[in-house]
Order: sequence, then C-alpha cells, then structure tokens
Amino acid sequence: MTDLNTAKKIADALLLRTNNILEIGPGTGVLTQFLIDKNCNLKLIEIDGESVNYLKKNFAGFKGKIIEGDFLELDIKTIFNEPLSIIGNFPYNISTEILFKVLENKDFVTEVVGMFQKEVAERVASAPGNKNYGIPSVLLQAFFDIEYLFTVNENVFNPPPKVKSGVIRLIRTHHKKLKSEEQKFKLIVKSGFNKRRKTLNNSLKPLLPADKSNIPYLNKRPEQLSWEQFDELTIAIFSLKNQEKA
Repeated sequence: MTDLNTAKKIADALLLRTNNILEIGPGTGVLTQFLIDKNCNLKLIEIDGESVNYLKKNFAGFKGKIIEGDFLELDIKTIFNEPLSIIGNFPYNISTEILFKVLENKDFVTEVVGMFQKEVAERVASAPGNKNYGIPSVLLQAFFDIEYLFTVNENVFNPPPKVKSGVIRLIRTHHKKLKSEEQKFKLIVKSGFNKRRKTLNNSLKPLLPADKSNIPYLNKRPEQLSWEQFDELTIAIFSLKNQEKA
C-alpha cells in the first residue's frame, strides 16, 4: 500500500477499546506510522525477514516490539497479558485463517480493523439472505458486531492487485451469548453450509434425530438463517437427540 490517506483512514478506524494494539504484516510501516501517533502499546508481527530489518532500521524506537514470525502460529497471550486490538493490511491468501485465529481468541481480542480482498470483507459482514453469507459470517457474527467500512481501489497499491479491497471492523460484544454449546453450534453451521443450495433438512440429515417434527428452520437453506437462528436450531437438534438416547 502506497497511499498515505488510505493508511491513515484505516488507522483512524480503530476505536481504541484497549491500549494494546498488534499490527499484523506491517511490511515497510505505511500503516504503522499512523498507529504510532495514537500513543498506544503497539507491537508488530512480520513474517518477512527483509521487512523486519527495514522496520528495525526505520523504527528504531520500537526495539523489542517488532516480532519476526507467523501470526497464525503465535500465542497471542505471550505478546500481551491483557486484551488487545488487531489491525493490518492482511495478506489475501491467509486472511480467512487470520479471522478464524481471532475467533479462537475471541475473549482476548476486543477489536479488529483489517483490509481484506473485497469479496472476503463482504462475506464476513454480509447479512442473512445475501449470496456472500456463509460459515465465516455466521461464526464471527455470533461473537462480534461487524461493519463494512469502505472499499479500497487497486491504484493505492504498488504493484496494483487485480481485485479491490475492503476494510471492515469487528467489535467483540460480550452481550452476545450462545445458548448452545459452541462446538455443537459450529458443527451445525459448517454441516449446514456443506450443501448450501439444499435445505437444512437435507444437509443436516446425518445429524438429525428420528423425530424431527419439532425442529425449526429445516425447510430453509443455510444462508437464510441468522446466527441466533442457528443457535436455536442447534439446541433443538441436540435436545431431541439426547431425549432419544435417554
């Protein structure tokens, strides 16, 4: 990314819900320079050795705060012992994996501001009934409020990518509470979208109890359900399965 106005706009999208900020993939520090101005406890993680050397040379005051490594393999709680915000111009090829890593650490990550390939950003932020709505949408929206902030054109990069980018913000919302068990909820969501063009009655068939007459939403396709409805569906399925076992 070469456009400073876009970098500042991304940095300013942070609501600073915590004093700890981790930037993923800072590269040459285009975004970093605007994060420094926020006077927060900022740390950087970068996998590319040349970029790490550049950062150490040009951000001399950051001694001990530049981590050379892979975020996907990082134990976040070894970097900060308190909740943190995450920000970055995320590599397209691992951006969804980054979000699932955030999901794994949802009770430690208060906020995420990230630039993604536009289609990925739209998918994560999309509402039920949208063609982009899918597994990441449901799982992340169960724990985060997600807002699509703005689109970034190709010309702010050098070299320019072949696709547009989108910036989204995720805010951890502790008032959102699953009533079902999280692992069972994930199983139902992933199984439901495994055959997204079919009704849930079809895609969830191996998981359904013998008597499914009181289970809601089975006549709908997965993209029609909100996370709350998937939660309700999970409870109904496993309550009846437990009754069968009894």
